Amino acid sequence: MELHIRYAGDDDPEKCTARKLAKFDLATLHRSHEATPYGVVLNPHAEQALSPADRPTADDGALVALDCSWESAGEARFSLAGEHRALPYLVAANPVNFGRPMELTTVEALAAALHIFGEPEQAADILGKFTWGETFLELNAEPLQRYADCDDSGEVVAIQQEYLDR
Repeated sequence: MELHIRYAGDDDPEKCTARKLAKFDLATLHRSHEATPYGVVLNPHAEQALSPADRPTADDGALVALDCSWESAGEARFSLAGEHRALPYLVAANPVNFGRPMELTTVEALAAALHIFGEPEQAADILGKFTWGETFLELNAEPLQRYADCDDSGEVVAIQQEYLDR
C-alpha cells in the first residue's frame, strides 16, 4: 500500500519517524496539501473511525498521515483532500509517549492503519526501522486484530468502547 505523509516539519528532526520512513523509501513526504494525494487521511479529529471498509479508498489512492508536533495538530491542519478517519484506541510504544493512549507517532499511526487493513507484514516492516517498533505491535496485538476483524466503523467503535470502559 502506498504511504504518504503531509510533512509539516515542525518537530524534532532527530525524533521524526516520518523522515526516517522517507529515508528508507517506505513513505513519500509532501510539503503542501496540494501535493498530497487523495486517499484515507488519518485524522484524530475525524468523526468516523478507521475500519477495514476503508481499504478500497486507500487502494485506489493512498494512506495519508499528517506529521506535525502534537502542540500544532489542531483541526485546521487537517484540510487535506480525502476520506478522513480516526484511529481507534491504541497505546503508544514510542519513547516520548510510551504507554499513553492515542499519542502515536506517524509510523505507529500508519502501522496501525496497515494492520487494520490486513497488511500486518507491511506494518511490521515499517516499524522494524525503530528499536521500539515491535513493542507497539506487542502492546496492541489484541485490539489491532479485533479491529482488523470488523466489517465497518460501527463495529470498531463498539470494540474501542470496551477498551475505554476498562
